[in-house]
Amino acid sequence: MRRRLRQVFIIGLTLSLLGIGVPAWSEDDDRSCNDLMSADTPAYVVCRWMATPEEALDIAKFWLENDGQHMIEAGPQNPITVDCSEPGNECPTDSEGDGEMHDVGEPDVPGAEDGGTPECQNGEQCYVDPSEITAAEKTAAKETPAGQAAQAVAQTTMRVWIETELADDYKDGKLAEAAKKIAALAAAQPGVVGVRFTSQLGYNQTFATAEELEKFVVETTTALRALLPGKKLSAHTVVPLLGCGANDACKAEMTKKYPLLDAERIGAWLNKGYIDQLALDNGHLATEYATWKIDAAEAQRNQWIQVRARSWDAYAQIAAEDASFAATGAAKLNEEQATKAITERIATPLQNDAAETVTLWSRWQTDQGQVNRVYGEKWAANVTWDQLKKLGSIRARLATIYDPANPEVDMATDLKNLSEVFGQVYLHTS
Repeated sequence: MRRRLRQVFIIGLTLSLLGIGVPAWSEDDDRSCNDLMSADTPAYVVCRWMATPEEALDIAKFWLENDGQHMIEAGPQNPITVDCSEPGNECPTDSEGDGEMHDVGEPDVPGAEDGGTPECQNGEQCYVDPSEITAAEKTAAKETPAGQAAQAVAQTTMRVWIETELADDYKDGKLAEAAKKIAALAAAQPGVVGVRFTSQLGYNQTFATAEELEKFVVETTTALRALLPGKKLSAHTVVPLLGCGANDACKAEMTKKYPLLDAERIGAWLNKGYIDQLALDNGHLATEYATWKIDAAEAQRNQWIQVRARSWDAYAQIAAEDASFAATGAAKLNEEQATKAITERIATPLQNDAAETVTLWSRWQTDQGQVNRVYGEKWAANVTWDQLKKLGSIRARLATIYDPANPEVDMATDLKNLSEVFGQVYLHTS
């Protein structure tokens, strides 16, 4: 009985959530769920039940009663078939395959048996063979600091990404060589989720025009997908325009100041499948909007409302990125300050239901060699780190970046300590 009630609850909740997002045209609409939204929600964001909670419960009961007999009786719909022999029916003859039925497991293209090499109709190779990354290249990749770290991460509970910067290689005409090197590293260790191939995309001075930026994204992701089929591709950037909210003066200034960081262009990269994960940096939120009296909390709220309104999370995983917990030497927040920072910079992005993960820079170094940490030096006790360790329930949603070439103590010790807070780690390689 308890299991049945749980099923009813879950299905009812799912059906209810599916109804959110259809405009409620009248305040008197009995299907409006605007009362569930905060008072500061913009007018263009509305909520309407496709099925009221009561109706959703009735629907769930209908399909679940009598051990789901109604669902069993519904069965799959009859397939739509076309008889090519019937007069008037035209069937294409240039499609893939040989047009014949084959047994399960039997190759449908001549030469596609194990060890074979299927060819396209014109004889050219029409797929990418992952074996282009040789065993020697994988072995060499394993011996690098990042390769050794990837093996060490396997002893923890963290999922691992490879983090690099390919923009400079692209500008130097060395993309193919650099991409293959990174692909070998990602392919060498089983379980690597994917590659983060750039940071501060469009925010730094690497690219001067939108055309250059577009070509970099398209050509780099195409190269990586060819070498790493099935792996995720991630990019980090910032979109200052999103923090303006409805302030037109702010939006005009951000568009002028950051011409390459066009929200529509970035959204298109997600829509077209170039990028599987987009990390949005929060570093600008506290200072960028002071002219218009928009504080960090309001800017963050504006940003995530805009992300939701654009449905970016329907096309890719969205991550919030924050380096502000770390301080020179070590974080110096007391317990109350640390709790407040966690609430504002971690809990809020996740609760705003736009960011699915939060990436924290737990240790980073300036060009002058100054080290900034969230934890204590050499892993000494630290209030902020202790507070972060209490977030066990959302550990899977927390990630960090680790540079194995510059360990705090040693690779094993560092990764073990990081796994107490984070569920994912990006291993940096230069």
